[in-house]
Amino acid sequence: MELSVYKIDGTESGKKVTLDPGIFGIEPNDHAIYLDVKQYLANQRQGTHKTKEKWEVNYSSIKANIYVGGGRVFGPRPRDYSFKLNKKLKQLARFSALSYKVKEQALTIVENFNLETPKTKEFIKIIDGLKVNARKVLFVLPENMSNIYLSSRNIENVKVITVNELSTYDVVNSTSLIFIDGVQDILQGQYGNN
Repeated sequence: MELSVYKIDGTESGKKVTLDPGIFGIEPNDHAIYLDVKQYLANQRQGTHKTKEKWEVNYSSIKANIYVGGGRVFGPRPRDYSFKLNKKLKQLARFSALSYKVKEQALTIVENFNLETPKTKEFIKIIDGLKVNARKVLFVLPENMSNIYLSSRNIENVKVITVNELSTYDVVNSTSLIFIDGVQDILQGQYGNN
């Protein structure tokens, strides 16, 4: 499976990259995606909700749970919502999400670039030049490039992450996925032997 590499002005560079079908061309598993996204969102929850129960309210008969201002019966208590999934399932979910993006033709590969200084206008020009669906754009960098990250912070619906931060939730939640050339090689290096 081959994809063209684009320049930042949106024209084709003439270079093509070959994507590993074991990562970008598998039969997607919807249930694995569901479980991984559910785990990601559950792990984001603070779980600090709390109401006073009957025994915590200063005692008098009017503080019983049947009166206004009284204690709550079986109210929420602080708890940890996180749960674990095994590595193979999380990997399957990530591959499934990436395969969906390739099938939807929502994956664009851009030649490696960096900005001299953080400039939001330049970054907007790059996104406009690539002619991607700008509703929710996920930019994936091969390594930390602070100028690109700083340029994107003020743009609504644009998220910039490094390849090591890539999660199934981020891929599924984006309408356009943009890889800087080299990200696909890092992914293939990390997962190619599995």
